[in-house]
Amino acid sequence: MTPDAASHAPRTTLALVGLLTVAGVQHFRKPRPFDSIVPPALPGPARWYTYGSGVAELATAALLAVPQTRRLGGAAATALFVAVFPANVQMAWNWRRKPAKLQAIAYGRLPLQGLLVAGSEHVRKHG
Repeated sequence: MTPDAASHAPRTTLALVGLLTVAGVQHFRKPRPFDSIVPPALPGPARWYTYGSGVAELATAALLAVPQTRRLGGAAATALFVAVFPANVQMAWNWRRKPAKLQAIAYGRLPLQGLLVAGSEHVRKHG
């Protein structure tokens, strides 16, 4: 591992743990906004997906937080970020007629997923 890669791994891990923990908790505290972006083509109630993704985010944060499971956590985070991407697309679609500021938020989340995948892959590779 290069010194540069080594210096970024702890910061990336900490950022992912924080993001996933806050997002996971929010899925239970305020589930409605998450329910609204579950793609309607998925079977079953949207709330199942909201709670399920909240559990997945909290479990992934825990894997990332423990050095012995950090690389597994990086792989889990990559899978999670890819799995929830359709919800971000759904949000962009739902918000397409909202004011420009809200559209920018919705559309801005799409490339953000790529950065999150890059970060989780960095942790998977470098711990």
